[in-house]
Amino acid sequence: MKMPAFPDGVIDGTRHLYGVRVYYEDTDLSGITYHANYLRWFERARSDLLRLLEIDQRAAIEAGEGAYAVSEMNIKYLRPAKLDDDVLIETRCTQMRAASCRMHQIARRGDEVLCEASLRVGFVAPDGRPTRQPEKWRNAFATVTEPMETR
Repeated sequence: MKMPAFPDGVIDGTRHLYGVRVYYEDTDLSGITYHANYLRWFERARSDLLRLLEIDQRAAIEAGEGAYAVSEMNIKYLRPAKLDDDVLIETRCTQMRAASCRMHQIARRGDEVLCEASLRVGFVAPDGRPTRQPEKWRNAFATVTEPMETR
């Protein structure tokens, strides 16, 4: 039996690229993507980035070390994605700190920007309090964090 390829993103320099397709379940009655689905797509892209950086968040959770959680997000909806559109999610890490990082994500259909979000993701201990990210993880993120002069 031939198995299909699982959805995979790619790291291109300091950008992570992840593709999604708009399915019927993603839309409202008019065939327009429901606004909350952008949040799900952005989350999938960030999760894929972690996987590509070999950050095993599940193992950290199971070991009681902690996990990443979105602590703030500003989102701007510019154009609607529609049924059957191919949408590219671009993720950039713009700032790395000991317990958090800032990211910028854009959803595009071709060259057209549909939605963009700026967010802060914190590493939290099992009790919900911010804690330092594992050093190995900070080093992995450093490989994709944009240098200050390019922003």
